[in-house]
Amino acid sequence: MSTEHGTEKIPTTRLGTGGPEVGVQGLGCMGMSFGYGPTDGDEARATLERALELGVTLYDTADMYGWGENEKFIAPFVRANRDEIVLATKFGIVLDKDDPAKRGVNNDPAYIRSCVEGSLRRLGVDVIDLYYMHRRDVNVPIEETVGAMAELVAEGKVKQLGLSEVTGPELRAAHAVHPIAAVQSEWSVFSRDVEAGVVPAVKELGVTFVPYSPLGRGFLTGAFTNATDELTEGDNRRAMPRFTGENAATNAALLEPVRKLAETRGASLGQVALAWVQQRAQVHGLPVVPIPGTRKRGRIEENTAATRLVLTDSELELLDPIAGQVAGGRYADMNFTSAGRE
Repeated sequence: MSTEHGTEKIPTTRLGTGGPEVGVQGLGCMGMSFGYGPTDGDEARATLERALELGVTLYDTADMYGWGENEKFIAPFVRANRDEIVLATKFGIVLDKDDPAKRGVNNDPAYIRSCVEGSLRRLGVDVIDLYYMHRRDVNVPIEETVGAMAELVAEGKVKQLGLSEVTGPELRAAHAVHPIAAVQSEWSVFSRDVEAGVVPAVKELGVTFVPYSPLGRGFLTGAFTNATDELTEGDNRRAMPRFTGENAATNAALLEPVRKLAETRGASLGQVALAWVQQRAQVHGLPVVPIPGTRKRGRIEENTAATRLVLTDSELELLDPIAGQVAGGRYADMNFTSAGRE
């Protein structure tokens, strides 16, 4: 089932309580112009169109992806299909053009307001459907941050609010100020730290979970085995501990059960990994909308076909031990993640 060339649309689910229906798989747009090395703009634009044909309606970007260039890149597609898609963007991560590896976080209300105005301008839209706090600034009370975000909803600039990489207690505190529609954090067969505290809070509050990097930034597809040796300069994955040195070799070996399962089911490694994430909805009893990123039409066809792959209980059990054996952290600095504060 690796490649589907039809136009069978993926199923839908609700985004937050009372929110819009969205395809059960979204599209992470970052790699189309940022983070993963050189890209083909024409193919990436064609990928956006193909995704929509297949029922993908949640499109995810952020103001920090290429200092706003990613928002500009998807803007023509967004405007041409405004009534059909749910647009998500984010604020909060501050980049330094003099040192691209440097990251800061800012959740100040005045900064949030400047960010939303910038995103609206670059995207060329009047309203953002889902506006995320990209990372938590521990120096600003989360109630103050969400209060400022809620003002944007009241003003009609934003429809729904989301949070990324928050802990369960942070989500509860935020939700008490204004309903949170979605929590976006890394969740994959390799990364399951969110299951301890975040997932139960998401379920309790009726929030939708939006897993980013459900394919382990391509590692779970077998696209590369060592970032240092195989990926180009400037690729963010070269700085991630899981993908270099001995960690990479250890983790590549962990893919063997995924590979065997893929062969048995006539699927790709990526489809098995996506099916695992998709089935977290049944396992934990909450809506789950993963946002795998791609910039190729063939991959969109492959990824959306994974929504029709249902793993058995015994197959899920086979994959269950993998995360506990993964070597290296998700990031070199885990302080900006929910796991780093739990």
